[in-house]
Amino acid sequence: MNIVNFTPISALTGGLIIGFAVLIFFLFNGRLIGISGIASNFINREEKKLDNFLFLVGLIIGPIFYKFFFNKEIDINISNSFILLIVAGLLVGFGTRISGGCTSGHGISGISRFSLRSIIATITFMIVGVITVLIKNYL
Repeated sequence: MNIVNFTPISALTGGLIIGFAVLIFFLFNGRLIGISGIASNFINREEKKLDNFLFLVGLIIGPIFYKFFFNKEIDINISNSFILLIVAGLLVGFGTRISGGCTSGHGISGISRFSLRSIIATITFMIVGVITVLIKNYL
C-alpha cells in the first residue's frame, strides 16, 4: 500500500484549528458547531444571524486568504455535470435534516461529546461515502 497523501503535520495543524474554531464558536454562541445547522439558522432564524453569517463568510474567504498568504494555487476540478452536483447537494441537505446534523456537527462536535447518535451517524456517513466511491469507480 502506497500512502501518497500522508501529511501528519498539516493534518494535526488543521485539526487543532478546527478544534479551536469549535471552542470559540461555543464560547461566543453557547452552542456546538455544525455547518448545516449554522446555514439553516442563518436562513430561518433572526437570533445570532450576524454570527452565523460571519461563520459562513469565513468558510468562503478562508481559502482566499490561504492562497494570498501562502501563494499556493487551489486546484479545483469539477468533473461532473452541474445538474448532478445540484442534485447531490439537495440530497446532502435532505440527509442532514433526516440525521439531525451534518458530518461537521456529528463528526466534530458530537463525537467529542461522546454522543452515541453522532457516533452512529458519522459511521453511517463514512460507510455510505466508501460505498458511493466504490460504486462510482468500479461500476
